[in-house]
Amino acid sequence: VRRTGILTVTVRNRRSCALRAATAIAVVGAVLVVGAVGATAALRIPSPVSLVKLATRQPSTQGELFASHEIDASPNPRPLSVATKPLPTTVPWAGKNIPIEEFITRTSTNSFLVMRHGELVHEWYREGFEATTRQSSWSVAKSIVSLLVGHAIDRGILSETDRLVDILPELRTGTNYDDITVHNLLDMTSGVDVSENYNPYFPLTGTARMLLTTDLDQFLGDHRELVFQPGSKGEYRSVDTQLLGAVLARKEGRPLSDILRDDLWAPIGAQDAATWNLDRAGGEEKAFCCINATARDFAKIGKLVMDGGMVDGTSVVPAEWITRISTPAPNLVDEWGYSAQWWHPSGGSGQDFSAIGVYGQYIYIDPVTQTVIVKLSDHGAEQDEQQTIDVFRALARS
Repeated sequence: VRRTGILTVTVRNRRSCALRAATAIAVVGAVLVVGAVGATAALRIPSPVSLVKLATRQPSTQGELFASHEIDASPNPRPLSVATKPLPTTVPWAGKNIPIEEFITRTSTNSFLVMRHGELVHEWYREGFEATTRQSSWSVAKSIVSLLVGHAIDRGILSETDRLVDILPELRTGTNYDDITVHNLLDMTSGVDVSENYNPYFPLTGTARMLLTTDLDQFLGDHRELVFQPGSKGEYRSVDTQLLGAVLARKEGRPLSDILRDDLWAPIGAQDAATWNLDRAGGEEKAFCCINATARDFAKIGKLVMDGGMVDGTSVVPAEWITRISTPAPNLVDEWGYSAQWWHPSGGSGQDFSAIGVYGQYIYIDPVTQTVIVKLSDHGAEQDEQQTIDVFRALARS
């Protein structure tokens, strides 16, 4: 199967991690045209040359254009057990059955892996991609941050009842913002006023600006207004994960990349080095997105969750945290179940859940059938997510 084009569709924001660079950057370039280096520096965003490069790259490879920290491969890599089996020839799509090859093409898939009972039963890569190709996680990173938080809570370093401003006192306002807890950040109930902006005419606001900024600390300090009271409802906001990452890094006293390397990447036996994009060289991680890794190592994350947080009989993420992420929280987030940075899509058995990134990145987990599916794509922004989950559910049942 060969992809012949990329369909970019801008829809109502629901589960985005960042603005589609090819739309946002195009507008920035139009505004800041020739010789606008001073303007971009004042705005604390990348240079015009960098913005043009971003505009011409597919989302899966944009991580190569941002500064990053490297996350070493595990010193004890664990290759996936392989037991190849055929997939169904057709899958459900928009009320009819279509060939699975058409599904893969239609959704601009780069990598597609299926695991069953801990074994890799299917592995496919588009031309130009292979098992060692790193691709961006986009918002799948949020779900990985959740696992790191669960590990920290298990060790007593952090608590869900901790207040944000008690850990990051420089953000204190003397307003209801100060009531935000780690629990609120995990379940997207903070109410912080940073919109999931997808409007190409306003690329320097909301999450779009957070993606581009070269100073995340200043961005967080500049955005401390609320649109609703913390805990009163759920609404997807990438800034919640950025704040959560800042809290975790402060409590741990080390960068998120080091936490990921030591507490997750090494224990799961990651076979390849990964990177985590930063706001600037030597800066801090974009916690809400942008871990660049191979499909197989993302599959190992799924297997870890499927196995109750265990690797070869050793607890890496506490079983209590796996229960936490696999149980929907009381507040829906944009009409879907949500819990500690993991999605619970509507329909199905109600027991499956998924990490989801904006351009078609998934780590899907179905505990009932012991199925893990990894799909990495360059699809339209938030496009066909429910239909894609329905395909995963059909494959899990098959």
